Amino acid sequence: MNQLAIKAQELSKNFGHFLAVDRVSLSINYGRIFGFLGANGAGKSTTIRMLCGLLQPSAGQARVAGYDVLTEADKIKKVIGYMSQKFSLYQDLTVQENLEFFGQVYGLKGSKLKSRIDQVKELIGLKGLENRLTGKMPSGWKQKLALSCAILHEPEVIFLDEPTGGVDPISRRNFWELIYQLSEEGRAVLVTTHYLDEAEYCHELSLIHAGRIIASGSPREMKKNYFTGQILELACRQPVEIYERLKSWPEVQGVSLFGTRLHVLVEKESLGKLEQKLKVLGLEFTLRLIVPTLEDVFIHQLEKEAEKVKANGLG
Repeated sequence: MNQLAIKAQELSKNFGHFLAVDRVSLSINYGRIFGFLGANGAGKSTTIRMLCGLLQPSAGQARVAGYDVLTEADKIKKVIGYMSQKFSLYQDLTVQENLEFFGQVYGLKGSKLKSRIDQVKELIGLKGLENRLTGKMPSGWKQKLALSCAILHEPEVIFLDEPTGGVDPISRRNFWELIYQLSEEGRAVLVTTHYLDEAEYCHELSLIHAGRIIASGSPREMKKNYFTGQILELACRQPVEIYERLKSWPEVQGVSLFGTRLHVLVEKESLGKLEQKLKVLGLEFTLRLIVPTLEDVFIHQLEKEAEKVKANGLG
């Protein structure tokens, strides 16, 4: 098996005059969990649909499990598992009936089908629920069933499009334990999410905004590489008012609201000046150095993109 499960180069998709995906490039190895992070409408699902062979790219090229998305879409569909963002199983069938139906769709028959259903039920934890009507199951169990159906045929590459949307925190954690198991079996897993805490579970990430990738790397690399200064957490009264002030201070490279606190990006040599100016305001505050979060990276990169758009508009 080739080490590279997915390779996309300059992949783009237009819907009329709307550019949904803009020259996306990414590489994913087998045995790795790749997180595709971005807000709703950023282009995550459109990219996945192109990689699955469900949507023809407008430009660029990609290979999945060695197959070309432009010319070998039918072959790709046989070696991938795809769990769509919207729950797509049959609500009026039981758990067992859904598993049997999708197993047959993937070409499994007889003893092989029975064996795989038993294995997947054991892995996912669906034993004893075979006769439950799918439509009456809690959302967490529905998602587990959808994952079960997606991996019945032992796919090499698995696409999970916002798999934990609307799922409670405990079910989300359990779901990620299953994703880790799949990657440990040597499968490549591409997960889309807009939950920043989930992105920490991935081996590698790409942050997509308005159809373009604006940051990439492991969670640790992204926190380290996308800041030239230091992140400080500022606790004070009236954080919204102070936030507006800080935005105009030249020593402040970036500032974001995090609940009742502020995250302030400054150069190391500007720390003393920042403290002094806060004291001049007569403000009671605490200031401490913190490790950047992925949310810091996300907001920082979005602000940079907004500045580019503004500058281009003014130009």
